[in-house]
Amino acid sequence: MGVRRAVEMVLDAANTSKGDVYTFGPLIHNPQVLDILKKKGVTVLDDHSCQRPGIVLIRAHGVPPETKKRLNDAGHRVIDATCPRVIRVQTIIQKYARSGYNTLIVGDPDHPETIGLLGYAEGRGHVIRTFDELTKLPTFEKAIVVAQTTQDTWLFHEISKEIASLWPHYKIFNTICDSTMKRQAEVEEMARMVDAMVVVGGRNSGNTKRLVQVAEHTGVRAYHVETESDLDTKDLEKMNSVGITAGASTPNWVIRKVYRTLESLPFQKKGGWRNSIFKIQRCLILSNIYVALGAGCLSFTCALLQGIRPSITLALTATFYVLSMHILNKFTVGEAIQYNDPDKAVFYERNKTLLLSLALSSGVAGLVIALSFGLIPFLILFTMSILGVLYNVKLTPGRVRIRGSFQRIKDIPGSKTVLIATAWGIVTAFLPGIIALGKITLSLMFVSLWAIIMVFVRTALFDILDIQGDRIVGQETLPIVFGEDKTMSILKVLLLVFLVALPLAYPLNIATTLSYPLIPCTLYMGGTLLIYEQGWMIPGLQFEFLVETSFVFAGLISLGWWFLL
Repeated sequence: MGVRRAVEMVLDAANTSKGDVYTFGPLIHNPQVLDILKKKGVTVLDDHSCQRPGIVLIRAHGVPPETKKRLNDAGHRVIDATCPRVIRVQTIIQKYARSGYNTLIVGDPDHPETIGLLGYAEGRGHVIRTFDELTKLPTFEKAIVVAQTTQDTWLFHEISKEIASLWPHYKIFNTICDSTMKRQAEVEEMARMVDAMVVVGGRNSGNTKRLVQVAEHTGVRAYHVETESDLDTKDLEKMNSVGITAGASTPNWVIRKVYRTLESLPFQKKGGWRNSIFKIQRCLILSNIYVALGAGCLSFTCALLQGIRPSITLALTATFYVLSMHILNKFTVGEAIQYNDPDKAVFYERNKTLLLSLALSSGVAGLVIALSFGLIPFLILFTMSILGVLYNVKLTPGRVRIRGSFQRIKDIPGSKTVLIATAWGIVTAFLPGIIALGKITLSLMFVSLWAIIMVFVRTALFDILDIQGDRIVGQETLPIVFGEDKTMSILKVLLLVFLVALPLAYPLNIATTLSYPLIPCTLYMGGTLLIYEQGWMIPGLQFEFLVETSFVFAGLISLGWWFLL
């Protein structure tokens, strides 16, 4: 939480500020994140007096109070991104130091957090890492014992027991971050169930190195990797089961690259038909062909739900439109795809010509089919296609985006999710309905809204997965605007509304009896939210395939209902 909060604060400052932005020392111990900040013009400040005044962010580790004072005196605007859990330790030390207590810090003496904590001890702070260092200290009349928040849980427990037996008058505070303790405990538990552990994180990250130590302590082989290129795939192929974890400062896209590499190993090892199916599945997802197939299935479903005869040509229109827009969007989205879906970024770079040809031919095919139904359907689809192409394109001049000034459609907060869902609703439900009925009806509005909400939930869930990459490039998606927890609550409420509305749709004469068998489809979408929340499946190729299958599932249900009538 503290690391994520610090990164978000510095990215917000870099995306919205006109002046210089600095971090006091490296923000976190992860080279990939530091490279990104450097590209965004964020400078590491080691000496408060050597740079012109600007915004200085105190990193999550915190700094001594005199450092903050010097930065302010130098004319900098200081934004304190110290982790709240580190602030709690600072507060404890400062409170007791003012009452004459000595402070014993169980931690690494060279770690920036420990250096910052010593600044609150008023000259009576001592750092210990071993039992020998503990016994070399004199006996204090008054003393407190705290821990660096990312310290080894076992080490602090053992040292605390020794202190309690030798100096029972010392006050002991277990200040190890609860997420650190939880992660170490989870790694220890997981390591006992697998043949090897892969720990992803910076080489200089203290908490990452401790996770490696925790895994090795169980007797299992542990691999510390910074990126997927560090993986010993030949060695890991021999394993039946591999656990994966990451340090607190490791960004999601780095973990995703490592996970997807590991995810493919079992299929490569077994070969045969399993490997072939995996490759086909991977190609369908990365090329967006599977999501386009889902759009066609949704169009078929929406037609039957409205009580109109399904049209293969209109289903193909939806398929072609979604395929074209999704592929073109990946080429115009810029660097966001590098962070949100690095596997797809590589796939698009390698197959650029083929995919662009597929996108353009699909777009033209969709427009030609729409024109065969009349000028109005053609103009609707043409307008949507133009807006889709222009979504990531700068429409106004100027190099610097000022907060509140929108140079592109994508700069409008939350526009990505809303526009994608609306476009799907128009092409899968509204367009077939208006062509068949020639007018807007309650049924048309209800079915279009159901399609929009289903796609909205699907897209917002992927926005949650992409929250780090979107924040880096400055795209304000719904999870960034409202927060991940509030966004999940909104999605659950929307699904709940339609779980209630679908059984009532047929009695109210706004949908066919297909509304009843589509209830499991809505529950399926809710199930994907639950799987993500509970961590039952790591976000990767398999999880993405599971989410995209929701519309194929709806199409299969509708096909069965149609044949039974």
